[in-house]
Amino acid sequence: MLSKIMSYKTSYKNISKLPLALFVLIILGGCSSSASVQVDRTFPKVLGEPKPVTASIVFAEDFSTFVAQPNENTVIDIGTAQVQVLQNAFAGLFNDVEFVTSRDQITNTKGLVITPSVREVQVSTPSDNYLNVFEVWIKYNLAIENADGVAIDSWFMPAYGKTPDAFMYSKTKAIEEAAVIALRDAGAKLMLDFYRIPAIYGWMMEQQILEESQ
Repeated sequence: MLSKIMSYKTSYKNISKLPLALFVLIILGGCSSSASVQVDRTFPKVLGEPKPVTASIVFAEDFSTFVAQPNENTVIDIGTAQVQVLQNAFAGLFNDVEFVTSRDQITNTKGLVITPSVREVQVSTPSDNYLNVFEVWIKYNLAIENADGVAIDSWFMPAYGKTPDAFMYSKTKAIEEAAVIALRDAGAKLMLDFYRIPAIYGWMMEQQILEESQ
């Protein structure tokens, strides 16, 4: 009789653990599956106080159509979205700005020429980081020159985004949400830090722009 009772208890414990085990397997299975992500959002214009700076922003075709493949199971199309985010930020930084797709289209004969590029995109899922979140890192580089093509700086600008809770989303939706947050982070960092770049500060001193903006 005692052995039967012990057998029932053991069976009950095994059964009670089964749903949780299945749940974990489903989540991990979803994390290892493929994801093709299209970031298609509208980002609001930023509120800023543009400085009296003329700038030409070169969004090359490989930037505006950029599709990242951080691993063999994940593809993220961020080209259109990142152009929109950076356009909004640059418009909040400069009072005279033009956006072109190649340097030979530039009409400004003074000021800055800035060409953004993507160095790397990384993705981390719950099965990678053992956390209940999806994460996206986007590492940008801004090649900054004057109108004559003389290099001023090459500025590294990392951006980061994560979901608040992995179990709220499918893998595709979670990576999209993390990418959107990373793009917003990129726009905010550009607005906050651009004029803190030492080389930009020095260039503005040479051009006597700081005195004009005070």
